[in-house]
Amino acid sequence: MEPETSLPQHKSTTLHSIVIELAVADVGDIPPTLSRALHSLVIKWLSIGNSAVAEAVHASQNSPLTISGLLGNRRRGGVRIGDYFYFRIGLLDGNLIQPLMKGLELSESQSILLANFPFVLRNTYALPGTHQLAGAADYALLSNPGQVLNDIELHFLSPTSFKQNQRVQTFPLPELVFNSLHRRWNIFAPQQYHLPPCEWNALVTAYELKTYALKMEAGAEIGAQGWVRYRFKEVEIARIATILANFAFFAGVGRKTAMGMGQTQLGNSKLRTKNYRRFHLNEVQI
Repeated sequence: MEPETSLPQHKSTTLHSIVIELAVADVGDIPPTLSRALHSLVIKWLSIGNSAVAEAVHASQNSPLTISGLLGNRRRGGVRIGDYFYFRIGLLDGNLIQPLMKGLELSESQSILLANFPFVLRNTYALPGTHQLAGAADYALLSNPGQVLNDIELHFLSPTSFKQNQRVQTFPLPELVFNSLHRRWNIFAPQQYHLPPCEWNALVTAYELKTYALKMEAGAEIGAQGWVRYRFKEVEIARIATILANFAFFAGVGRKTAMGMGQTQLGNSKLRTKNYRRFHLNEVQI
């Protein structure tokens, strides 16, 4: 048996959210199912920057990547040359930023095929403030929130679902949401920032959700989209939940977060949520 390829043992303390802007290079209809194509594109860029790192990411059972769907405004009758779209890459391991940016730099003049539809790379937004979805954080800073929130409102910006008792659960119950985040945090955060086990004991005090089917190559995946407000009574549990709620922007929540599902954000950013919903391309309300 071949030894398992692993990511660098030294864990970086940084997290990143990078926005990739693409321009259409042909006329016609963009394929509705691009989740696998976007994932393959990101792995390709990583491979150009560092093939060993790309292989480790691809083989990992716990992906350090979150990848949104392709966002943008489809014209009726098909897109035109120069129309632009974008997607977001979340990195839970800061060691990936260098090979990814190197791969992007070396690929900037190459055409991009997503399910045989041509695009070109238009812009990369990696620095906070350059795009509303671009950002960076640090596990050390996230682990010491300036304000502990007893009421936490999470916005699920793309269809979100969870594994529960070998079945798929579409309602974002507190224990499913925060256990998902807790597990990812302890996988990717350096040891000194690991969080203790928690019994969440949270209440859902308000929500506005709809279910959508996200088109994927293997068929539609159903998930919930909208917002939920959670209330935590215990101070220490509220502190840990606040840490994880801020982490959710980078980590996503639930299943298939490297395939466009589970994009999540803390707070009352309803305008941003509305715009994200408006431009998501692969969803059908059910």
